[in-house]
Amino acid sequence: MTRTMATIGTKWKPIIIYALGNRTLRFGELHVRIDTISRKVLTDQLRELTEDGIIQRSPAQDSSRKVEYRLTEKGLALLPIMNMLTEWNLRYNESEI
Repeated sequence: MTRTMATIGTKWKPIIIYALGNRTLRFGELHVRIDTISRKVLTDQLRELTEDGIIQRSPAQDSSRKVEYRLTEKGLALLPIMNMLTEWNLRYNESEI
């Protein structure tokens, strides 16, 4: 559990993973989906998730200067867990939102 929380236990990493889902997104698209995160924090968190093998960063197909992010196989394996957390929140914390 300690290693798991070190990998995805920050405030933003689960949100980034959930926002990416099965999609491939550019930085700006991801930033729009998570509009409360600063660009610097998003950059730092994406870098860490890439280093941990959760996210793959690759050049965009239509531009050599832009990059796209998508979940790796390791990252995709987290989606059912993220969905379960979302369902748990809806069931037990809906009145607190």
